[in-house]
Amino acid sequence: MKFIPDLIKNFFKNNFRKGFNAYYLLVFTIILLTIGTQSIVQYSLAKQSSDAVVINIAGRQRMLSQKIVKEFYNCKYSEKCEYGELKSALASLIRVDSDLQNGNDKIGIFPLKNEDIRMNFAMLRPYLNGIVEALSDVQNLDNVSISDLKYNEKEFVELMDKIVWQFQKESEKDISNMMILEKYLAILSVLIVLIEILFIVNPIINKIVKQNKKLEEIAWHQSHAFANHVKNIKDHQYVLKVEKNPERQIEIIKFVVEELDGVEQVSEFMVKALKRA
Repeated sequence: MKFIPDLIKNFFKNNFRKGFNAYYLLVFTIILLTIGTQSIVQYSLAKQSSDAVVINIAGRQRMLSQKIVKEFYNCKYSEKCEYGELKSALASLIRVDSDLQNGNDKIGIFPLKNEDIRMNFAMLRPYLNGIVEALSDVQNLDNVSISDLKYNEKEFVELMDKIVWQFQKESEKDISNMMILEKYLAILSVLIVLIEILFIVNPIINKIVKQNKKLEEIAWHQSHAFANHVKNIKDHQYVLKVEKNPERQIEIIKFVVEELDGVEQVSEFMVKALKRA
């Protein structure tokens, strides 16, 4: 396990020596800021989408309970009875009640965490059970107490109204918190970018500018040094062509060799200067 921290330490140590740490830090922070911003934005969008679904479904619960009572009256007093509709509505009422509290990945609902809303769902349970138990046997609706059913349905609707309002307030609070968080993140991102510009980008630019100036100076001086040596070699070459005295020719050749040595020295100095730059 100690091998990994040592490896990371040696990596940054070596890069520090090479002068690449500033580049790595700049790239790393930009990547980190991008990932952080996108993660928060994506979570915010998913949360808002989930809240919208929850509010919509919770609102439909009220209408669903009213539809159940309406279907009950149709079956009890009318010939237009749809037992299948009544059973389906009861099943939906139970299923959605569970989804709103425990969440449902298929429709994008997160599990309920608000304790106040959970308490209201606990208060809602007796009225929901009263509706379901009264109408569970759709073939025997004559024994259902209409007053009890109406009471349970009335209390259920009132509590669902309160729960929908609580979901709405919680959603507005989540949106407000996300907006504040995104604002702080934007400010933090700007500050980090400004700090990196001041302490990383500017020093890098200044270093590059200084290196360019130094290279220009080196190039100017070395080009003049090369030019002088080359001019002297050409002059000696011309004199060597016209000189007939062997001793004088040997002396001129020595001068040419010295000039060539000077060219070699200039070349070595330029290579070393470029490495230092």
